Amino acid sequence: MRLFRQARPYRLHVAAIVFFSLIATPLALLVPVPLKIAVDSAVGSDPLPSFLSALVPGGLADSTTGVLVLASVLFVAVGVLMQLQYLVTSVLSAYTGERLVLEFRTRLFRHVQRLSLYYHDARGASDSTYRIQYDAPAIQYVVAEAVPELLTAVFTLVGMVVITALIDWRLALVALGVVPILLLCLRLYRRRLRNQWMEAKRLESSAMSVVQEVIGALRIVKAFGQERREEARFSHRSTESMRARIRTTVAEGTFALLVGATIAVGTAMVMLIGVRGVQAGRLTLGELLIVMAYLAQLYDPLQTMSKKAADLQGSIASAERAFTLLDEVPDVRERPNALPLINAAGSVEFQGVSFAYETERPVIRDVSFALEPGTRLGISGRTGAGKTTLIGLLTRFHDPCEGRILLDGIDLRDYRLADLRNQFALVLQEPVLFSSSIGENIAYARPDAREEEVVAAAKAADAHDFIAALPDGYATEVGERGMRLSGGERQRISLARAFLKDAPILILDEPTSSVDVRTEAAIMGAMERLMAGRTTLMIAHRLSTLERCDLRLEIDSGRIAELAPPSAVA
Repeated sequence: MRLFRQARPYRLHVAAIVFFSLIATPLALLVPVPLKIAVDSAVGSDPLPSFLSALVPGGLADSTTGVLVLASVLFVAVGVLMQLQYLVTSVLSAYTGERLVLEFRTRLFRHVQRLSLYYHDARGASDSTYRIQYDAPAIQYVVAEAVPELLTAVFTLVGMVVITALIDWRLALVALGVVPILLLCLRLYRRRLRNQWMEAKRLESSAMSVVQEVIGALRIVKAFGQERREEARFSHRSTESMRARIRTTVAEGTFALLVGATIAVGTAMVMLIGVRGVQAGRLTLGELLIVMAYLAQLYDPLQTMSKKAADLQGSIASAERAFTLLDEVPDVRERPNALPLINAAGSVEFQGVSFAYETERPVIRDVSFALEPGTRLGISGRTGAGKTTLIGLLTRFHDPCEGRILLDGIDLRDYRLADLRNQFALVLQEPVLFSSSIGENIAYARPDAREEEVVAAAKAADAHDFIAALPDGYATEVGERGMRLSGGERQRISLARAFLKDAPILILDEPTSSVDVRTEAAIMGAMERLMAGRTTLMIAHRLSTLERCDLRLEIDSGRIAELAPPSAVA
């Protein structure tokens, strides 16, 4: 039902698919008619069916050759119509299915971006990637393929039963005797198949996480010569996934075997009773042939329904995984009627703030301090003391468990989330660049920025000279995660991005820890210009980096140990 609600905007498309699929039913009913005409009216001496006698000239109906030509023309016409029906249905199904998948994936991707960083740290990126890329297409199979085929099979089944019953109700009754057995088989296998598919997909996602993890850390893997170890780890995970797939295939094959055997028994029973009917004179040979032909088409929808019901379990398992991701509640949510914020003055205040990722393990404990607009605050402390978490609370990557944080005297939670985060410019210890050009990376904070503004920001960050020296200048591709550039070059592009954003509050998280002393001096000069007139929070381990700050806050085990000017703390 959730898949159908997701597909609601395309209900007319789905209705059209069902309509054109249903056309297959009357066309299927026409398939044996030319054979019956040829056997009963050309080989035999029976008259043409009444609905045809009224449409063809009398001379044609009385001629054996004419009847054979008529049967041949009907056979070709029905075949062409069936192919046209298949073409229209296939194109419409493909268009609707691809649109459904695109929108479902987009919805999942939008939701994943709203989930907390802690969620992604705990689950890993590959799990969400797998659900978006490989589980989301389940909506295409269920809504645009399986359901129309199931409905078509139901209507075809009803049509075949009615026609078979009109010829001989005993044969129809015998033919339908297999239905309860098929339903019982489906009931026994449905839950088992779905659980096996869930396990197979979980293991596939696990194998995919190994690939993503190793490629992301390939330098470390190579440096320590651990290629064989990682290959063995991937092979182990993939082998588990393969075995799960094989178990699922065996279960599906066993189910198909039961369905096929049941249908074969039903066919044999109908043939036995039908031959007896011909021998008793209750049926003509042509009627028996058409009954057997219809029986094949009667059992075909039953087989389709049984197979689709089994195949659906894999898609429903995928849909469950996708909707489980959508059911994850973001830790940070925007309040109704949140306040807009254009340009903050920059005063920041923490009032008794405490925070914990897990209830029993607090990370920040009763932190209180206030900053006037334009104040530079240096934050120091041991690794794991809570420095980065403090910044995450200010930018609302997390919300406090206790206390509140004010920006210009108003609780952060009262602002629109997008407006609030637009007040911050971040420069991180490990610069984050995207696999696009240098110019696009600088303009990431302001995609509508003019070229001269991008160049001005690069000059302010002391990045213009090395960019201009590159063969393609600002159009140079930086590679995945910017790995075609040095650490210092990446950091200066990150600074240029902050210059271009021109936000009132600047956050510097260990901005020089990964560069040499000479590069650090150049970066610090650019940062000095960047900090001018902005409220700044700078995290650093080296106390010399914090000398330019007005205040230094030392944090220890989530608590404030010292808050004073740098010279006083020293």
